[in-house]
Amino acid sequence: MNLQYISDSKGRHTGVFIPIEDWEKIKTQLDNSELRDDVHEPSKDYILKGLEDALDEVKKYEQGSVQLNSARDLLNEL
Repeated sequence: MNLQYISDSKGRHTGVFIPIEDWEKIKTQLDNSELRDDVHEPSKDYILKGLEDALDEVKKYEQGSVQLNSARDLLNEL
């Protein structure tokens, strides 16, 4: 892959140029359900899968088979 880095006046890398041929290869390797065109936006299927996973976790919590993290723990993961 022939990458070209874009630098500011101080020499710090601020971006990268990827030839379109390489970008097309990357796009085909990615799960197309998570990437639409050039916009990095989750698809409807990706969001629904996340909601289903969350509901499954709530059911497991209600059955006592899993313990949930606190909101503080969640924020610390970010």
